[in-house]
Amino acid sequence: MRLKTQLNIAFTTLLIIVMGFTAITLYSQLRGLLVTNETRQLEESGQILITAISGVDTIPAATLDSMLNNLDLKMFIYNEETEQVTYTNLVRSDAERFADKYDTAPTHKNTIWQENRNSYVVKSIRTSEDQNMVILRPIRELEEVQQSFFQRIFLVFLIGVMIAILISTYLTQRLVKPLTELKYQLKKIERREFDNIKSVKASGEIKEVEQSAIEMAKELNRYITSQRQFFQNASHELKTPLMTIQGYAEGIKDGVFTGKDQEHGLEVVVSEIKRLKQLINEMILLAKLDSEEGIYKEEQIEIKELVDLTIDRALPLASDKDIQLTYNKPAAIVINGDKEKLLRAMMNITSNAIRHANSRVHISVQPSSIRQVEITINDDGAGIAEELMPNMFQRFVKGEGGETGLGLAISRAIVERHNGIIRAGKSDLGGASFTIIL
Repeated sequence: MRLKTQLNIAFTTLLIIVMGFTAITLYSQLRGLLVTNETRQLEESGQILITAISGVDTIPAATLDSMLNNLDLKMFIYNEETEQVTYTNLVRSDAERFADKYDTAPTHKNTIWQENRNSYVVKSIRTSEDQNMVILRPIRELEEVQQSFFQRIFLVFLIGVMIAILISTYLTQRLVKPLTELKYQLKKIERREFDNIKSVKASGEIKEVEQSAIEMAKELNRYITSQRQFFQNASHELKTPLMTIQGYAEGIKDGVFTGKDQEHGLEVVVSEIKRLKQLINEMILLAKLDSEEGIYKEEQIEIKELVDLTIDRALPLASDKDIQLTYNKPAAIVINGDKEKLLRAMMNITSNAIRHANSRVHISVQPSSIRQVEITINDDGAGIAEELMPNMFQRFVKGEGGETGLGLAISRAIVERHNGIIRAGKSDLGGASFTIIL
């Protein structure tokens, strides 16, 4: 069942329940209100009768009958002393049965009397010390009013339901339309038509979902593009050493290279095999970092120890290139993570900095907030080219003098798996600056 239909059914059902409960409540309360109002009117009519007959010793029964007919009332007068009905325009036997069955005193609280399947609204008024005037009106007249009122309520109920259905249809249409449009945009994402995705006019949670879908599409597009570039670059990076190896191997086999040329060719083959092995190992590591959960072994790591290990491993490379490697002594900061993986990320960045530095590489550590620490690696080299800056951490993106183009991608994967951030920029020393926030 479509969402629009479900919402219309839900709104209509809720409206029917609320209005039905209201109608039943009103109908049940209406009888009591009508009886109370009728009792008040009977008392007013009785006062009119008392005023009309006061001061008159005797009044003809025909005249009294006429007055009661004009007022559309039934009445009898009961003498408590003689216990007799002295006057009535009812059937006398009915009036006498009423007098025997019910209390005719004005203090009685029973306002509904029944006789021969007929019900009456009753009001008793004392006319003298020993006489009570009992005025009655058939309750069927009130039931007719009640029924008429209920019919009008039911008519209003039907009109209200129809109007509510129309309003509900309009509102649900406005509510569902953005969802329908969003569904079509998601279909475009499914078909990878990222360039045809359009914004949806919506608000509230639907707008938030739409924005999340657009961000997901952008990230998916970026991922697909990076994967495509990865395979293109990987095939190129793998093809180059393989072609070199194949060329020298075939030349040695066919006797093209002999003597020193053959020895040089074998050295090139061994060198290219090592380079190929390094490239494949880094590709495998990067794939594991992106997919395998068990590859990370969390433990408590002192930042000082991490920096010391980085310095120890990078020092031989710095000495070979006559680069001064310095660092500030960090405070006692402890984080949770995989020490070997973080050391690998640090070494990738530090070795890059040493290769591109002119004379100095500096590592600094400082807390950036209560629960964060920044590790910054600066060099005084030529810095990062502007055109490379946006894609520095993409796979197989190499600057001048780069090796496999996977070192920074591996570092980013490691840092991000530790819920950290890595970014590149310009160093105060004049070269490149890489900051890791953990």
